[in-house]
Amino acid sequence: MLKRLLLSALIVFGLSFTANAQNTQDFDKENTLFLDLKNGRVVIKMRPDIAPQHVARIKKLTREGFYDGIVFHRVIRGFMAQTGDPTGTGMGGSDYPDLQAEFSNELHKRGTLSMARSSSPHSANSQFFICFKKAAHLDGQYTVWGHVVEGMEFVDRIKKGSSYNGGKVSNPDKIIKLQIAADVK
Repeated sequence: MLKRLLLSALIVFGLSFTANAQNTQDFDKENTLFLDLKNGRVVIKMRPDIAPQHVARIKKLTREGFYDGIVFHRVIRGFMAQTGDPTGTGMGGSDYPDLQAEFSNELHKRGTLSMARSSSPHSANSQFFICFKKAAHLDGQYTVWGHVVEGMEFVDRIKKGSSYNGGKVSNPDKIIKLQIAADVK
């Protein structure tokens, strides 16, 4: 009986390992990001089909190492975690021009990645946020460019607080490293 139970457990483990290995082989490495946080790795599927210019910008900045070490300057419990500002204030961006909006019918739900912007719809640059839960009031107003497919539990652990609009966060969490899966050897 014990042998049979052990054999069953090994078969189930083997099947799940094979399925996970196959899933890793099947994903589009050029459109997958690895977001390394202090608590673990987050895997993000980018959506060039709905936001080609924004995905291209994220990829360009990622390959330049722009996001490495940047803090999460605005993290609101039950809403979202925002990053991508080299000044850490919510007022900065890259040296590249702002992007034209690429709004879509994609919903802002748990794990959605979307571009932050000012009141102008065409002001997204380098800042983005990850939704902790559904945020329907953002739908059609912000450019969705990706979705967390693995590691959302690590996003949930990002330190809450805001340095946005003059607020102060003591020792905010940051992006350890952001990489495109195709570039990881």
